[in-house]
Amino acid sequence: MRKTRLLGVFLAAALTSAAAHAQVKIGVTVSETGPAASLGIVEKNVFDLLPSSINGMPVQVIVLDDGSDSTRAVQNARKLTHEDRVDVLIGSTTTPGSLAITEVAAESETPMLSMGAGAAIVDPVDKVRRWVFKPVHNDSMMVEAIVEHMAKAGAKSVGFLGFADATGEGYLKVLRPLAEKANIKIVGVERFERSDNSVTAQALKLMAAKPDAILIAAFGTPAALPQVTLAERGYKGRIYQTHGVANNDFLRVAGKSAEGTYLPVGPLLISDQLPASHPARAKSVDIVSRYEKKFGAGTRNTFISNAYDAYLLAAHAIPVAAAKAKPGTKEFRAALRDALEQTKEFEGTQGVYNMTPTDHVGLDRRSRTIVRVEGGTWKLMDKQ
Repeated sequence: MRKTRLLGVFLAAALTSAAAHAQVKIGVTVSETGPAASLGIVEKNVFDLLPSSINGMPVQVIVLDDGSDSTRAVQNARKLTHEDRVDVLIGSTTTPGSLAITEVAAESETPMLSMGAGAAIVDPVDKVRRWVFKPVHNDSMMVEAIVEHMAKAGAKSVGFLGFADATGEGYLKVLRPLAEKANIKIVGVERFERSDNSVTAQALKLMAAKPDAILIAAFGTPAALPQVTLAERGYKGRIYQTHGVANNDFLRVAGKSAEGTYLPVGPLLISDQLPASHPARAKSVDIVSRYEKKFGAGTRNTFISNAYDAYLLAAHAIPVAAAKAKPGTKEFRAALRDALEQTKEFEGTQGVYNMTPTDHVGLDRRSRTIVRVEGGTWKLMDKQ
């Protein structure tokens, strides 16, 4: 009996030692070019800041550009999982791109961490989505914050102007019941393409309905077009954007028309305005400091969180999986998936993560707040 126990201890120690010297591969598909480049470039930059090892295990990070194109995202994901045989897949930048590669993650049985925001990426957790995790707020969490802020401000009606794709439709889907519950009437719904050069017709239709507020459901620099148009046409109500515009490129393109705009964001963007007790402050201040040291003062961006928390969650789960199997194997990928799903009270830059078999986001109200654009920067409006 004693010999059996000693053999078990020896085998466990041998496995741990072998795993400690095995290379972990992280595959990333990111929208470094194309319409989502203002997000993807930031995310790509984050991967340049990562350490070369995790818990003593060497790490290789392979980053591919999908050009903001879902088809290319799938091609990248197939290369990463089938040719490079990565242990974990991170990507893509957008909801459509992330949705497109979930099937690749499932068929290759590779755990995936999405940087896209749409709830449909992980909900419901079925045979495909059991391999997919999303360290990014669900649209519903952020729209809930927007609607709550509208209601507190006395808004009784809202107009919707969003992307004519899965991103825009996702926001509209969650807005309808939340607005109804808050007794805010949706008086107009308009859509536009990411590549459009004008949204004047849509803006005028919404303004004719005289909504107290307008929600622009878009991201990146394309979201600046309706912002500028509404300002030029003299809209006097409140304008709300999504957390998809929380970057300096949006502020640059939107210019003065962005002043007074409200949006929900994660803790990182305004980490220096948070109380010292906030669970996301320490890690957020750290990564912002390192990011701005390399890429310039004032380059902080909410999309740092999307990439960095994906890495942090993977780095948290990898040693757990390595105690059970060797990196580069099917068994390791399965153990890594299980470890991600069992994450509890893990503090990231988005907030605190508590994953479950039915919740592959794991964030709560501590992960969001409302900011207002003032003087060309972000001003914290509350301290949720």
